[in-house]
Amino acid sequence: MNTVTPLYPAQLFPGIRSTAYGLSYPTVWSGAVGKLTYNSMLTADFDDRVLAHIQVVIGAKLRRGEAFYFSWRDDPKSGDGRSAIWIHPGIALTFKYFGGRAPSLNRGWIDALMTTANSSAGLQIVPEPPNLTNDPKG
Repeated sequence: MNTVTPLYPAQLFPGIRSTAYGLSYPTVWSGAVGKLTYNSMLTADFDDRVLAHIQVVIGAKLRRGEAFYFSWRDDPKSGDGRSAIWIHPGIALTFKYFGGRAPSLNRGWIDALMTTANSSAGLQIVPEPPNLTNDPKG
């Protein structure tokens, strides 16, 4: 069995930040940063490419009626904490992308993310493996 070592957005992209209940933390990110909004109360910023992949995983699990945790490490500039949310079909989620074009998807990364989502720890962001297909859409 392959073990997957989770990395969190702050480790992959140092400018990731979380905002909750009107509190906002500074970011140094200068790329395309999208937003995941949870239940209109918590907003977390992710690189558009990361956000596209977690949207696919979250959507697949919710279509099956499965609830699960999604957790990530916050940017060290905002206290180096952890955030975790309970993803459930009855809780509103919004995915807002910064860029106008949809990022290409890596099927291997989706599979690795789904492996974490199916674990008792829930969805955690892991490093993107090489895309082994020649299809730019994954």
